[in-house]
Amino acid sequence: MTARPNRAIRWLFRLPVCLYHWRLGWLLGHRFLLLIHTGRRSGRRHETVLEVMEYRAASREAVVMNAFGRNSDWRRNIEARPGAEIIIGREQFLATHRDVEPEEAAAVVAGYERRNRLMAPIVRLGLRWLAGWPYRGTDADRQRLVAQLPLIAFRPAA
Repeated sequence: MTARPNRAIRWLFRLPVCLYHWRLGWLLGHRFLLLIHTGRRSGRRHETVLEVMEYRAASREAVVMNAFGRNSDWRRNIEARPGAEIIIGREQFLATHRDVEPEEAAAVVAGYERRNRLMAPIVRLGLRWLAGWPYRGTDADRQRLVAQLPLIAFRPAA
């Protein structure tokens, strides 16, 4: 079972969208991206800001965690209606996406933790809240985490 955000958390997560609307998303660099997707049933445009766990400049690929599980709305939307738009840094493009394989995903999480080691207690607390179990940052925990909260990679469409 994964945690669902309450209204206050949802509002906090929506704040970076304002930066993108004001054309200031570049301030967030490659740390966050704006995913613009179409509702699978409503056909309405939706915008979701996601934290980038790893950015691969050579391929322009951004790896994000599906923090609310496989049934999150944005995930189901991009699967039902491919061709989402991404804004990251100063770039904007139509994207393709792929599920990151578990071994690669665990390595991405380990790298994320290494790069953010000063924030490790907060990162682990956040992952514990999202996963719903005591995440400690071990290899076994990473494997369990990425099975529950998969990683998805976005890159420009060919």
